[in-house]
Amino acid sequence: MSIAILYRWRVKPGHEAQFRQAWVEGTALIHRRCGSYGARLHEDENGLFWSYALWPDEECRKLCFRESGVLDHPAFPRMQAAVAEYFEEIRLKPCDDLLQPPPAAGAKGEGNAD
Repeated sequence: MSIAILYRWRVKPGHEAQFRQAWVEGTALIHRRCGSYGARLHEDENGLFWSYALWPDEECRKLCFRESGVLDHPAFPRMQAAVAEYFEEIRLKPCDDLLQPPPAAGAKGEGNAD
């Protein structure tokens, strides 16, 4: 059964672009190399960054960080350098899923008054 992990970071002021670019590079690498189902990054109204990552299972996730070498990629030190505070991960077991990918740009319903 799949698992979801919530990650949270407080980023140093002025380092938001560095953090986001490194997060995108690192997360894309994890997805390609480790078989994760991907992740989304969000920023809340207080400037805290949240990531929701979905994995096939906990063993796949542990194996990724233990043996794949992804953390040796330069994106991760750049990401860490931008972080002022990292919060403990939150593990979730998905039980119902109605999340859909956003519509393509220009698709009906995407800012159209139709």
